[in-house]
Amino acid sequence: MTADGPELVEQDGIGVHDALQRLWTPHRMAYIRGENKPVDEQPHGCPFCELVRLPDADALILARGEQVYAVLNLYPYNPGHLMVVPYRHVADYTELTAAETVELAEFTQRAMRVVRRAAAPHGFNLGMNQGAVAGAGIAAHLHQHLVPRWGGDSNFMPVIGQTKVLPQLLAETRELIAAAWAETD
Repeated sequence: MTADGPELVEQDGIGVHDALQRLWTPHRMAYIRGENKPVDEQPHGCPFCELVRLPDADALILARGEQVYAVLNLYPYNPGHLMVVPYRHVADYTELTAAETVELAEFTQRAMRVVRRAAAPHGFNLGMNQGAVAGAGIAAHLHQHLVPRWGGDSNFMPVIGQTKVLPQLLAETRELIAAAWAETD
């Protein structure tokens, strides 16, 4: 990094020179390769079951309830992309208890308020992918996504370059949202 911005380095052997800069996102390869995904539907090896044993900052956990917790997505679509996850290893929404269902809804509402306070998004995408065929990366453990959205946050990068540009590190995002969450207690 220089005083004028990032240092740009020419690289030989990349084909015909063009005016494009390359944005390298090697951390995405872990997601693409399916690293850290459970090999079966058992709780052993499930990242959502394992990370609750870690300190909150290490696990990117924002808040813990009695039935569910909120955690940043390790592979976010946008800054502040979080998930609300039941502690119990359950795959299908219809299998949640009444208490889990209520707290999942309440945590989702609170997460929306908190992220609005911390980052002022223009809107949200909320959703659950039920089953691998529906796009669930970890189908064996239900989780609800909350993705903050801003006008103009989608551009050519995800479509053409299959790359998402994130302006904030996960640890910084966690500190910001966890602090806002604590302020709503």
